[in-house]
Parts: sequence; C-alpha cells; structure tokens
Amino acid sequence: MKVSPWVARWAPYIAPHGRALDLACGDGRHARFLARCGHRVTAVDIDLSRAAAFRAEPAIEWLEADLEGAAWPLPGQTFQAIVVTNYLHRPLFDVLLASLAPGGMLIYETFALGQARYGRPRNPQHLLLPGELLEMARGCLRILAYEDLDEPEQARCMQRLCGVNPG
Repeated sequence: MKVSPWVARWAPYIAPHGRALDLACGDGRHARFLARCGHRVTAVDIDLSRAAAFRAEPAIEWLEADLEGAAWPLPGQTFQAIVVTNYLHRPLFDVLLASLAPGGMLIYETFALGQARYGRPRNPQHLLLPGELLEMARGCLRILAYEDLDEPEQARCMQRLCGVNPG
C-alpha cells in the first residue's frame, strides 16, 4: 500500500527525529514511512500479522494492543506526531490530544458520513459526522488544515485534519 498523500504532505513539518505514533497501523505503511523520515515510531494495532514482514525495522517499536477493549497501551507517553488513517474510535480522541507533546502534530484522516454509498465502512459508528474532526480539535490544537470531502472519483467520503498542540 502506498502512503497517504495527506500524511506525506504534513510529515515534513514533524519535529526532526521526533517520536511518532502510528495508531491502528495495519500493515505499517505509515510507520515505515515515518521511520524513513528519521523518526522513532511506535506502531500499534490489534493484530500485527499484516506487518510481520517489516517487524525487524529498528526504528519502529511494534505493539499489539486492543485499542477499543482494553486500557490505553501507552499511558503517560507523548509524541511529536500522531498519525491515524482509516480508523475511528471516538473514545480515543481525548487520549490522543493528551498524548501530543507541546508542538506535536496530529495527522488524522478517516471516512466520513456518506461513505456507505461507495462501500465500506458502512457502520455509522465508523463514520465521522460533518465537521466532527474539526470540533474534536477546536480549542485544543492550532489547525493547519482541514478537509471534509466527498471524493466520487476515488469512491470515498473523507475527513482530514492536521493540527499542532500549541502547548
């Protein structure tokens, strides 16, 4: 899988050699990208089998954890960047914001309401409401960019946000 253009667009602005978190990392495409950019990465997913071929990458700490049914696996840890793509679990919003170091960047991209007409995910619990990412970050982050788009040419509805902890 290729790196999300949204992540690639904002990654150069992450503090050099910072700690980064790839949440719900899947096959680790963004963890590997961030490691190639010089960051120390923690990649977390409930099942790391899709990333098995890349587990020897020395700049990446792989952590298998249930992000929805267990306690936050990284208590007290902060990151210069948190990347979340194609994943939504609203109870983690506050934890993610609290896990951003001062000056840390949140790069978030996931599916929005309307996606069901194109395919998965269809469950409304996995689809952002209009403006939801922006509201989550309001008053907590300095918003660098936000999009809430229906992209019929790519058969998807997406919200994207990049914000910095002004800390």
